[in-house]
Amino acid sequence: MPLLVVGISVLVLLILMTRLKLNGFAALLLVAVGVALVQGIPLVTIPDVLAEGIGGQIGDTMLTIGLGAMLGRVMGDSGAAQRIAGTLLDSFGPRWVQVAMVVTAMLIGVTMFYEVAFIIIVPIAFTLVRVTGAPLLWVGLPMSVTLSTMHSFLPPHPGPTAVAATFDASVGLTLLYGLFIAVPAGALVALVWPRLPFVKAMTPSIPQGLVGEREFTDEEMPGLGWSLFVALFPVALIVTAAVTDMATSAETGFLHFVAFVGSAPIALMLTLCLAVWAFGPRIGRSLEEVGASCSSAAKAMAMILLVIGAGGAFKNVLVEGGISDYIKDATDGWSVSPIVLAWLVAVILRIALGSATVAVVTASGMVLPLLAGSGVHPEVMVLAVACGSIAFSHVNDPGFWLFKEYFNLSVIEAIKVRTGYTTVLAVLGLGGVLVAEQVLDLLGP
Repeated sequence: MPLLVVGISVLVLLILMTRLKLNGFAALLLVAVGVALVQGIPLVTIPDVLAEGIGGQIGDTMLTIGLGAMLGRVMGDSGAAQRIAGTLLDSFGPRWVQVAMVVTAMLIGVTMFYEVAFIIIVPIAFTLVRVTGAPLLWVGLPMSVTLSTMHSFLPPHPGPTAVAATFDASVGLTLLYGLFIAVPAGALVALVWPRLPFVKAMTPSIPQGLVGEREFTDEEMPGLGWSLFVALFPVALIVTAAVTDMATSAETGFLHFVAFVGSAPIALMLTLCLAVWAFGPRIGRSLEEVGASCSSAAKAMAMILLVIGAGGAFKNVLVEGGISDYIKDATDGWSVSPIVLAWLVAVILRIALGSATVAVVTASGMVLPLLAGSGVHPEVMVLAVACGSIAFSHVNDPGFWLFKEYFNLSVIEAIKVRTGYTTVLAVLGLGGVLVAEQVLDLLGP
């Protein structure tokens, strides 16, 4: 039974990493090979399946994470991150630092990939931790919860946008309805989860090499205007490209240029170049000093990227092994509400395949026949599938490893925190979707 294989593989992975203390990269590859053998993938093709999974995952994330880490370190070593963190503290006060992180994550994460927004904001979270002395999860977890919500629930993120196209739903209405669900659900979990006793008992430290240790005086830090301009520059580029893409389907050289500079890797590369000048020669730091900051960030990211790549290999083995086909056959003929079934299929696929985007796209094709004649608003069905795809983030999800490594958690701790909060978000999302459908029915066509 394929789902049993998934369950056993996760258990073996946990044993390898927690009891035998095997490196995450090696453990993931070892388990991926075992699953490939059990699922009947031919021996001769297993290396290609692993390479495809690693290549696809690293190809999607290496440029974004690598450039983002360098940008964050340059901002940290110049004092720009401390300037922004200090301004947030002055505006919200130490007592409301979590609210500051939620608001920041919502504004930046509404149009950006989880990984991109995470990499941009996390240096500010690290600096706030250092300045306030607050626990790392107390400050960082609200940011991660909020970004997870924005990424999984709302267009123009790739999963919900792809499902909207499949269901022929309005992207604008999906975003509008989704905001009424995502904002309260995300804010609630973001503020409650760090207060749970099992989370408060965890006291991870900031990973070495990802942020500088120096405390800057007010005179040494760059101005707030430049600090915010550089931090928000990639956000502006990416948002502009997303809005332009939603507003028009025309094909012109200018629009192609906007899409090019608004792609995450190019936006971050341009921002890094801007940061090198703004926080280097412009304020009296040599290019050698700025280059050293970039090198330190790259070294700190090496193992994180390897682990994320291995997570991609594990995910690809599950896909190539026919897990999604098995789930499709197993759910055919279930007599359940279309909304609940769409959500449940996405949850099962998320557990089995790891990637929220893969789960949401696969689930949309499987439940599309349910939409015809059901009377359910297509935008609501999009949200049902989208919020189901956030559930149960665990060891076959590359985002899980990004979260684990940046917050310096053990595998068990990461499962307790991230798997828990993503599942609660999915359940709250389902409740919100069911309520939204009832409200829309009352309002009429």
